[in-house]
Amino acid sequence: MGGQWSELVAAMRFLENGMDGKKRETGFRREADKMTSLTDVGSRSWSSLPLPVSGGSLTSKNRRNLITYAPAHRKCNRWRFRCSIAKDSPITPPISNESNSQSLLDCVIVGAGISGLCIAQALATKHAAVSPDLIVTEARDRVGGNISTVERDGYLWEEGPNSFQPSDAMLTMVVDSGLKDDLVLGDPTAPRFVLWGGELKPVPSKPADIPFFDLMSFPGKVRAGFGALGFRPSPPDREESVEEFVRRNLGDEVFERLIEPFCSGVYAGDPSKLSMKAAFGKVWNLEQNGGSIVGGAFKAIRDRNNTEKPPRDPRLPKPKGQTVGSFRKGQAMLPKAISSRLGSRVKLSWKLTSISKLESRGYNLTYETPNGFQSLRTKTIVMTVPSYVASDLLRPLSLGAADELSKFYYPPVAAVSVSYPKDAIRADRLIDGQLKGFGQLHPRSQGVETLGTIYSSSLFPNRAPPGRVLLLNYIGGATNPEILSKTEGQIVDAVDRDLRKMLIRRDAGDPLTLGVRVWPRAIPQFLIGHYDILDSAKVALSNGGFQGMFLGGNYVSGVALGKCVESAYDVAAEVSNFLSQGVYYK
Repeated sequence: MGGQWSELVAAMRFLENGMDGKKRETGFRREADKMTSLTDVGSRSWSSLPLPVSGGSLTSKNRRNLITYAPAHRKCNRWRFRCSIAKDSPITPPISNESNSQSLLDCVIVGAGISGLCIAQALATKHAAVSPDLIVTEARDRVGGNISTVERDGYLWEEGPNSFQPSDAMLTMVVDSGLKDDLVLGDPTAPRFVLWGGELKPVPSKPADIPFFDLMSFPGKVRAGFGALGFRPSPPDREESVEEFVRRNLGDEVFERLIEPFCSGVYAGDPSKLSMKAAFGKVWNLEQNGGSIVGGAFKAIRDRNNTEKPPRDPRLPKPKGQTVGSFRKGQAMLPKAISSRLGSRVKLSWKLTSISKLESRGYNLTYETPNGFQSLRTKTIVMTVPSYVASDLLRPLSLGAADELSKFYYPPVAAVSVSYPKDAIRADRLIDGQLKGFGQLHPRSQGVETLGTIYSSSLFPNRAPPGRVLLLNYIGGATNPEILSKTEGQIVDAVDRDLRKMLIRRDAGDPLTLGVRVWPRAIPQFLIGHYDILDSAKVALSNGGFQGMFLGGNYVSGVALGKCVESAYDVAAEVSNFLSQGVYYK
């Protein structure tokens, strides 16, 4: 039961689980990415630092799959690829009449964010015999999507996701990327805090801690216990929001003091609109499978004990306790390492402009690149770009799929990294003279604007100079979209004002501002009906005859970085299975 409880309450994965949201170099900077343009189709599951452009270099084996349009024809081609289509008109999927004598790539992955790169690596390591010829394309001049690490003046900070859960799937990706020796893990005993009643109160890290923590009252704990055992109202005949599910099963206090701030931290979302089934599926399944949360937990344990497990990969590290991971030089090490291993199969500054079916089988993808228009032919496509970008790209092929994909909502979030001297920390927040812990989350009811704060310099080593603390703060989200109208100075002032209410001495000097990164579309919201919309998009593609086209990315897998990696192995297996059938187009 501990694993399920930790997903619901204790792990408090902060924005690693979603922010499954970013490049700055000095002082304040807001970078409002123009994400609605067809020319900006890079995967945005949280981006790395710039890498050298490698667009255009193909292996001789794959060169025959490439068609280059001379730059002199750019104007003509641009007109051809961007013709307008009436929204309500019936659409006939474009069919390429190019010669089909050239062989096809096995797979083209659109988007070199963490999802796209991990799918490529999974194909290259687990399914190389079936998919030896693959290409990953990225519209931007760097890989990593929304993973963004900055290092300067003795500081190292993240402007996207800060950490990940070290699951076996994640650790496999780490080892296969050659980063085992660069892996760093947080102290599993470090406390997590929630702001309540003006104080930062510790959160239980396991069920055995529940009777002893003071974040909840005794009646609240009793209500939660009886509800978890099944003494609560029956579930309704409809999809429940996170708020409805938790209040019904565990009571008001669990929702208001644990789950609401958890939703704000993980999704930057509104729990009254988030789907319990889609956002926290493991916990939702407990009640479905066992009649109650506790009943489902015992059933899951029994089923797991009765199922023979394959031996664990001996190469993988063995993390201790509930902790989170990163790398010696930050999260950006992972996409860089994967890209380095893939080599020339990663194409940067390649902007996808059109997709068409080939006459017999497979697809033709046309790109605008630094070397002019170029075309790739492939048996399969995996779209790992954000849903709204995929919607624009697929609209000429399938209005149904495009309309469904346009429905997902991505609220704005700002990542704000600030530093204070150690003596600016309030004395009552120190443990053995140090600021210790993972960080803190803030319920919306507590009168602060900041969603949460991660103690970056306490969580991982070498993140700040001696005598300084580094704090990563997230602000904005579905309940505060007005963040887009604020200046960087106003955002930092809001963060500093909130921190002085519970962590920083009120008479401390101004913070050193290292980074302010605003993501206009940060984290996809898994709202009620999310899976219905996603399934409708997939059905529309299937009914339209687009076999061999797969959807990926964090709006499919889940917002946590670890979820994106776990899903990458699943998508790679789907692609491999499709290719092994030998039928690429019907």
